[in-house]
Amino acid sequence: MIRSQTKTSYDSVVPTRARRPSEPGQKGNQVVNFPGQSGAAKVDAVKPAPGLQSIPSKKLKSGHSFSYIALFAFTLVLYARPSEFYPSPVTASIALVIGIMTLAFFVPTQFALEGNLSVTLPEVKLILLFALLAVINVPLAMSPADAAQVFTTTFIRCVAIFIVMVNVASTPARLKGLLFLGVAAAIWLGFAAINDYRSGLLTVEGYRAAGRGTGIFGNTNDMALHLVTMFPIVAAAVFGSRKKLIKIASALCAILLVAAIVLSYSRGAFIGLIVILVFFALKLGNQNRVGIVLGLVMVTLAFLMFAPGGYGTRLLSIFVPSLDPVQSADARRGELFRSLYVAIRHPFFGIGMGNYAGQMSLRGLVTHNSYTQVASEMGVFALGCYVVFMVSPLRKLGQIVRETTADRQKSPFFYLALGVEGALIGYMVSSFFLSVPYVWYVYYLVGYAVCVRRIYEADTGRLVVVQNRKIRKKRSLRTSRARTAEA
Repeated sequence: MIRSQTKTSYDSVVPTRARRPSEPGQKGNQVVNFPGQSGAAKVDAVKPAPGLQSIPSKKLKSGHSFSYIALFAFTLVLYARPSEFYPSPVTASIALVIGIMTLAFFVPTQFALEGNLSVTLPEVKLILLFALLAVINVPLAMSPADAAQVFTTTFIRCVAIFIVMVNVASTPARLKGLLFLGVAAAIWLGFAAINDYRSGLLTVEGYRAAGRGTGIFGNTNDMALHLVTMFPIVAAAVFGSRKKLIKIASALCAILLVAAIVLSYSRGAFIGLIVILVFFALKLGNQNRVGIVLGLVMVTLAFLMFAPGGYGTRLLSIFVPSLDPVQSADARRGELFRSLYVAIRHPFFGIGMGNYAGQMSLRGLVTHNSYTQVASEMGVFALGCYVVFMVSPLRKLGQIVRETTADRQKSPFFYLALGVEGALIGYMVSSFFLSVPYVWYVYYLVGYAVCVRRIYEADTGRLVVVQNRKIRKKRSLRTSRARTAEA
């Protein structure tokens, strides 16, 4: 996934020259003038811009070795979920024990190396603000007990692991290890779904492949969400790897994930998959993008013709609820509008985390929409934190993709950033049909995005600053004019 680089040192980089004036918006270096120095000496005394302090040093990375091992073990247990398949007193508490060990390694190491609990990053500030709003939300909830249960059993753990992840997974090898676990879990789920289809064990509504266990992969739609978010990472490996064996293996894995998504019959996952394919086509097809999109439409139509029986009808039920034999589309639409109504009636603090299904739903159902769930249960301010928490790293990944496009065949960051960007886009689209804002999915994905950015900044020695469209168009125009003049 991440190719080897010629530059192996990841020491904190101190730039020796200011940024070029042709790159507006970038934070340049600050020259320090010491008393008694000559003009030449003043130029040589350079300190990095304030934001560069977030770039991890070699000492910091090596100091978090035990923290990373514990984080890796926790993620492995999170995906494997031994307590569900081999229930016992030991397996029931293993995730909690490893989580506590992870924090026990991380906190003193982080304070010893940097003197604080976490590096200062926008995403860390946003998730802490989101957590603060959740704390305030608990006593104000319609059912404080339900809100406290969601906060303590799931949400606060996601916050803690996210903070550990963005501080610890600061090398390509460490990030690759976490991505490997996510992809391996998706492959396992894909094989299980295909085996169920082959064996005729379609237990969900009589025609859908079931999830695994009772945790984050227990629900069919949640399982499909994980498959969708891992698909662009696997697809990026198909395009980015130089080794044919890895390309072939990645392509087979991508096909496996698509097949499992289809067998889940998840409408939200299918829409997310289509959006990801269009995103890849627009990013990788520099010319004739219209033709590429039309080709994708044709491929999708051909795919629907050969899909399992009833799949096309299942998708059409998004627009025609009467086509759904169990009327789930109609029920979801009703909960969507009701959750919007609740959000309008309780705009500031909502009705409490995890309170919608038990307190406001007419049928005891969740909102089936992550955005309206946050708005109705925690208020519009929390919704803003939730959305910006995803959009901010997404935009910076896009900037990395733009900066490395010209050197995509050599840069180890182009396809890596593209894959994680596609994963976040897939989540943002698919979660419009699922209630998963307090679960692990998005926190790992945003963690991947932050780690990619930090590794890129350590390699280049400069911050990733998103440029607006006008600046990008001006730079693109100047580049095209320069090429024309050279020709």
